[in-house]
Amino acid sequence: METRGVTIPVVEGGLAADVLMPAGATGAVLFAHGSGSSRHSPRNVAVAHQLNARSLATVLVDLLTPDEDMLDARTAELRFDIGMLAERLAAIVDWMGGDPALGPLPVGLFGASTGAAAALVAAAARPDRVAAVVSRGGRPDLAGNALSAVRAPTLLLVGGLDEEVIVLNEQARAELGEVAELRIVPGATHLFEEPGTLDQVADQAGTWFTTHLRTPHPA
Repeated sequence: METRGVTIPVVEGGLAADVLMPAGATGAVLFAHGSGSSRHSPRNVAVAHQLNARSLATVLVDLLTPDEDMLDARTAELRFDIGMLAERLAAIVDWMGGDPALGPLPVGLFGASTGAAAALVAAAARPDRVAAVVSRGGRPDLAGNALSAVRAPTLLLVGGLDEEVIVLNEQARAELGEVAELRIVPGATHLFEEPGTLDQVADQAGTWFTTHLRTPHPA
C-alpha cells in the first residue's frame, strides 16, 4: 500500500489530502466529507480502508482550507455551500486525471451527509470522468436541479432509523431516475454508529464501486 500526503492546488494555498494506493488498483474513490468534518473523519477513513482491501485507491481530502475551516466552525456558513464544495470536487477530479498514478483509473465519489449533495453536483458536471457515486446518510436533495443530470450509477445508503433522511433520499431517488438505487441499513441512525452498520455501508459501497469502476478511463 502506497500512502502519500498531497496538497491539491485547486484553491489558493491548496487543499490537504491523503492518497492511499493499493498495488494493482482498479479504480479510485474520492471522498466528500459531511458538515463540520474533514479528511480525518473516522467513518470515512474506516470505509476507505475497506475499499483499499478491494484494490480501490482512495483520496480523502479537506474541502475547506484551514482558515475557512476556522470560519465555518464559528458560523457554519460554508459547510452548506454545496455549489462551492461541488466546484472543488470537480476540480479535484480534474487533478486526479493528471496524476500519474490516479489518472488512468476510473473515478467514483463517496459522499457523506452534505458531501453527498456536492458529490452528485460534481458527478453531473463531470459525466465523462465520474463512473459511480455512493451516498452515506446523505442529503442528495440539496443537489437540486443537478440530480436530473447525473449519469453515474448512484447508490443511496440510509440508516433505517434515520426517518427524515429516508424521505429526502426517496425524493432524490425519484429525481435521479434509473441510475439510482436506495438501500436501507436496518437499525442504523444517521451516523451509522451502531455495531456492524458501518461495515454494511463499506461492504455495499465496495461492491458498488468494484462493479461500476471496471473500465479504465482512456488516457
